[in-house]
Amino acid sequence: MPPTTAEQLFALVAALGGGLLVGIGRERDKTPPDREAAGVRSFTIVALGGAIAMLLGPVALAVVGAAIAAMTVASYWHSAEHDPGVVTELALLVTFLLGALAQSRTQLAAALFVVLAVVLESKTRLHRFTRQVLSEQELSDALLLAAAALIVLPLLPDRAVDPWQVLNPRKLWLFAVLVMAINALGYIALRVFGAGRGLALAGLLGGFVSSAATIAAMGQRASSDPQALPGCIAAALLSCVATVVQLALILFAIAPGLLVETALPLLAAGLTAAAVAVWFVWRGRDTPNTDAAAQPGRPFALGQALLFVAIVAAALLLSAALRRYFGDGGVLAAAAAAGFADVHAAAVSLGQLAGSSDLPHVQATWALAAAFTTNSLVKCFAAATGGAAYARPVVIGVLAITAALVGAVTMTR
Repeated sequence: MPPTTAEQLFALVAALGGGLLVGIGRERDKTPPDREAAGVRSFTIVALGGAIAMLLGPVALAVVGAAIAAMTVASYWHSAEHDPGVVTELALLVTFLLGALAQSRTQLAAALFVVLAVVLESKTRLHRFTRQVLSEQELSDALLLAAAALIVLPLLPDRAVDPWQVLNPRKLWLFAVLVMAINALGYIALRVFGAGRGLALAGLLGGFVSSAATIAAMGQRASSDPQALPGCIAAALLSCVATVVQLALILFAIAPGLLVETALPLLAAGLTAAAVAVWFVWRGRDTPNTDAAAQPGRPFALGQALLFVAIVAAALLLSAALRRYFGDGGVLAAAAAAGFADVHAAAVSLGQLAGSSDLPHVQATWALAAAFTTNSLVKCFAAATGGAAYARPVVIGVLAITAALVGAVTMTR
């Protein structure tokens, strides 16, 4: 028999520690203490048994696994009258499997031991969340997002399906999944923190979904509640900060080279947006809060995600067609047109073209500036929903942000 290695000893220690961690949590959860069959010692022994059985070979692993499964069934029959749940029994089986996994994937097993302990310890909070906090609509949307990411996405072909070789169904659907996930994360943050954090948080989070829509929504709120005017202006301008951040993230994921070329313009626009937003955040620090944002609603809208994908696809096709017939100038016109709908969609299409070397970075940078400018015009029109007192500072701030980006592009070209 070969000598025991340091990795095997470390795996045994990880299994021992993981079993102790899970077992301590189950021991403290015994109600009353003498009514549960499995506690800290049982879980520790099961985890250590899984690790040792893995060392001895597949036959020992099968025998020990069958024995633990049989004892788990006997434990359930013994406790079913006063505790019909199967959490402890299932946790024992998972602990055995994690102990065995520790011999081949020690770090992964240790991390999963921690996850298991956290899940078991969060019983009360999880029950409250699923029964009292999570709404039926939120559950449906969560299942929809999971199906979109885990079922639809892997089934789509990962190849271009158009004559210009720019439309990849899997990549396009991935954009839809990302939009839904970003919306859901923003929604969760609003549900967790509530509107008590102020309109600024709502504006910043809303900007990751749609800055123009956020500006229009804040304008409507400012019209209905004049006392909230400074806070609404701050929220509107913070949504522009989110626009710049999201542009940088999109380019980082799709075309890092183009991000390097546009780093200074994006930094100039981001700093300008942050400066004007912080000024109005300070002015609106006494704005009264409302709990409206904390009420249950929809984490995301599938239609909005599909519209985003349609914009990306149309921008890709239009850019390819115009570039074929008019050269690089066609891309500039296509990006400007896409910017009227969504600057992020234009950034995705430009990033794909630049990342595949179909578009020089210089032309891509100017096209991104054109899309940013036309999208800023949409934001200015959206600001009109809040009346002159709201629209004036928002429009000035948006134009200042746009001027900073275009000016930086001009200086760096």
